[in-house]
Amino acid sequence: MSRTQTRGVAIAVLGALIALAGQPPRPLGAQQDTTRSATTVASRRLSLEDALRAAEAQSEAVQIARAGLTRAQGQWYQARSQYLPQLNATAAYARTLRSQFQGVSFGGGTDTAATPTPQAVCAPSIPANATPAEIQAALGQASTCQAAGGGFNFSSVGFGAPNQWTFGVNFSQNVFAGGRISGQYQAANASVSTATIEVAAQRAQLALDVTQAYYDAALADRLVSIQEAALTQTDEVLRQTRVARQVGNQAEFDLLRAQVTRDNQVPVVLQARNARRVAYYRLKQLLNLPMDEALQLATPLDDSTATTSTVVAAVNAGSSRAQSGSVAALVADTNVADRAPVRQLEQTVRAQQALAKAARGERLPSIQITSGYQRLYFPTNVFPQWNNARENWTIGASLSLPLFTGGRIRGDEMIAESNLAQTKAQLQQTREFAALDSRIALSALEQAQATWQASAGTAQQASRAYEIDQIRFREGISTQTDLSQSRLLLEQSLANRAQAARDLAVARVKLALLRDLPLQAGGSGQAQSQFQTQSGNAVNGATQGGQGGPTQQTQTRTTTQAAASASGVSGGGIIP
Repeated sequence: MSRTQTRGVAIAVLGALIALAGQPPRPLGAQQDTTRSATTVASRRLSLEDALRAAEAQSEAVQIARAGLTRAQGQWYQARSQYLPQLNATAAYARTLRSQFQGVSFGGGTDTAATPTPQAVCAPSIPANATPAEIQAALGQASTCQAAGGGFNFSSVGFGAPNQWTFGVNFSQNVFAGGRISGQYQAANASVSTATIEVAAQRAQLALDVTQAYYDAALADRLVSIQEAALTQTDEVLRQTRVARQVGNQAEFDLLRAQVTRDNQVPVVLQARNARRVAYYRLKQLLNLPMDEALQLATPLDDSTATTSTVVAAVNAGSSRAQSGSVAALVADTNVADRAPVRQLEQTVRAQQALAKAARGERLPSIQITSGYQRLYFPTNVFPQWNNARENWTIGASLSLPLFTGGRIRGDEMIAESNLAQTKAQLQQTREFAALDSRIALSALEQAQATWQASAGTAQQASRAYEIDQIRFREGISTQTDLSQSRLLLEQSLANRAQAARDLAVARVKLALLRDLPLQAGGSGQAQSQFQTQSGNAVNGATQGGQGGPTQQTQTRTTTQAAASASGVSGGGIIP
């Protein structure tokens, strides 16, 4: 038996004795796996499709955009109503307590006779063969009754009537308004189109935010698994080194080095778990879920094609483009003229042109046809008799022409013209930003695809190299330094593979939704930069193998600056 085989047998025997003497302490990674397995039983499985559906139902941004669309539609109804005739019904009742017409009469004093004059005397019938003398006598008698009755009754036509009922209908129709109505109507149409585009933009931005948050959480899960596996590996190296030290095959320096490497791996694991916790908080905040609710992500991280199909189908659900199918929608539209911010500003330019037309129309006359019909009742009692009414019916036309307004119309024209010039400049600026944003999205997708393809075999090769180095270390051929270097390469390759999968999925989704996306996603960009900083710290910590020191801090700052720089470039546009 060779010296190497003798050493291996001695290490195996001593390890068995230690196992019989007592169970060694469970590593931190194993404890965490037990805790997570107990939590996963009661956790909620959440797929990306479920997350998208829940986010849209709870999103305040989408609700605000839809409220803006409803407001624009209401303004459209208001503008269109000026083309149509206006018909209003009125009803009024008035009770006269005291009147200036009380006691006013024509033709004599008040009759104080207790017995009323017979109707035959006050209104005699004159036969056809009556003589002139008989006719004159009858008329004289009737005139005395009129004088005795107190003269003309003012209350019968409303003057001082104790009760007044008025029912009427008013009609008006605009005939000519100098272009003001048409300008307001065109502006309202453009506002509805702008609000509709805004709803689609907010839904697309929400889908991208949820996708990023979901895969940030999935990436954080993967990084935690990598770091916990690295911790388990360092625990195993420490155990083997301790056994070898006890049989005299390892120096004290090797044992101390293994102990320090293992202890330095613990903060990296804790940092990765904290980054995962923050990523899950971000996802729960978008979905309006309780922060303490346990989630289990069901959508795999590596299937970016299925992810894109799921997101596009969820965004197109219920929209006008849903009928075209998700397969056609997967073709990215990078045309600058089709971008949502450009289309919105084009509609805004149309609205400003219409408002400028309306402002110039203020100088022209306006013509309107009006008509009114009223039925008037003046009953002695409270309630009227419907067959005893007086009528008023009028029809006419009105013309209004501003002669002097103190400069108000000129001020309105200047404001409208300046708004139009500003909107045209913003449209040109937005087109430039949209062209840049499209190129950046295409470049990001190309980089993500290249990174994904480059990392395809690296993880497998690094895993195989680490397995070989473990055997070499157990046999005493390799050193602890070689084993640590292999472990670091394996961790870095696995982390790069996971990061590439996440970036590829997000890049594909962003390019598929590029047509409806705004040019800037402020809140999500900041959250993404923060997560990249935290996950970068975990990856850098794994690369350093728990060594810490200035190198790790330098790489952390580099990751932070790169994430901030990328966020600044992609958010170079404006939100119209």
